[in-house]
Amino acid sequence: MTEYTTRVLETVRTKNAHEPEFLQAVQEVVSTIEPVLSAKKKYEENCILERITEPERTIIFRVPWTDDAGHIHINRGFRVEFNSAIGPYKGGLRFHPSVNLGILKFLGFEQVFKNSLTTLAMGGGKGGSDFDPKGKSDAEVMRFCQSFMTELQRHIGADTDVPAGDIGVGGREIGYLFGQYKRLRNEFTGVLTGKALNWGGSLIRPEATGYGCVYFAQNMLATHGDDVSGKVCTVSGSGNVAQYLVEKLNQLGAKVVTMSDSNGTIYDPAGIDAEKLAWVMELKNVRRGRIKEYASKFAGSEYREGQRPWSIPCDCAFPCATQNEINGAEASTLVKNGCKLVAEGANMPTDLDGINVYLNSKIFYGPAKAANAGGVAVSGLEMAQNSQRLDWTREQVDAKLHDIMKNIHENAYSHAREYSKDCTADFTNYVVGANIAGFVKVADAMIDQGLV
Repeated sequence: MTEYTTRVLETVRTKNAHEPEFLQAVQEVVSTIEPVLSAKKKYEENCILERITEPERTIIFRVPWTDDAGHIHINRGFRVEFNSAIGPYKGGLRFHPSVNLGILKFLGFEQVFKNSLTTLAMGGGKGGSDFDPKGKSDAEVMRFCQSFMTELQRHIGADTDVPAGDIGVGGREIGYLFGQYKRLRNEFTGVLTGKALNWGGSLIRPEATGYGCVYFAQNMLATHGDDVSGKVCTVSGSGNVAQYLVEKLNQLGAKVVTMSDSNGTIYDPAGIDAEKLAWVMELKNVRRGRIKEYASKFAGSEYREGQRPWSIPCDCAFPCATQNEINGAEASTLVKNGCKLVAEGANMPTDLDGINVYLNSKIFYGPAKAANAGGVAVSGLEMAQNSQRLDWTREQVDAKLHDIMKNIHENAYSHAREYSKDCTADFTNYVVGANIAGFVKVADAMIDQGLV
């Protein structure tokens, strides 16, 4: 650590002592961009680290709503508008009991660099509430969303801040949020992404994060003349990202043997093919059931209560559930069992110990800010279509997503080769490459725009 990065990290720790996820994200980024900080003193001279680790604006508000029995509930709402140097704030809304300011700051900080990597004009932000939509009626979710948007609408707009969905915020929630925004502001603009197709949404948006993660993995493997065809893959999660990631892996000839939820993991040695995946999608999206039902439906599969998939041997692993779902011990088990590639579909699913295991083992590792940028990339494409009042075909959007993920890979690859000393003919440090590539674009824009 240089004196500059040590000093900044100590300040960040002091000011944000009770926000471990945010501190973890800052530590991971700052520790890997030191080569460019040393090479270009303008970043220290302009106090870029001090500025880029502090949100431009943090909004916290109460959200009162009534349930179907007429009882009043109070939740807390947030929007962290982290950095707008290269475009309007862009990032999802998360409705989950675990939501707090520290988690949203970590997500917003990561979003700044992820959005920068897409090459699209989008800043970084994140928001949400500790509201849990599980078990709520449609009417209860609608009343909550309307109350939430009544306050949030003061702070967002198509050229200011464009939220999207995240955990707990799908098409239903986006619809209710958009309807209330339109009602209060009397305008029909692209203020939210992830909308339904018949009123401004984009084709491929539901699939984009999962598809994009596979495309990034394909690009990593291609540097060694390989691809995912024939590979045994473990996947965590069973929500939107995991579902479409499994779909794309199946299309490309891989065999997926696991999916999971917060209660446990299903393991199917025969593979979760298209027919089985369709059943999972109906289970999770329509019946809102638990993944353990899979083991009763499909012979030869098993359910592992309270376990994650990372003890199961595989060629490639795709964590798609939540932050810090892989620790150092689990990462070591993955590598020991023959895993040669990890591509992150969730946000920061591996802790710092686990990341060090990947890097020390010299496997292919696609960090979240690069590998799961497909979702926000297509959100950016949805914004472009809304601005032009146009609808692009599925093939057009998928081709653009292909190109964006390829560009993200090339950008991370080239910056890693330029700045990372541990890159070899057989190993590329995509953590260093992605962090530096994302950082440089934002930092240079901040310098150009002055001290604001």
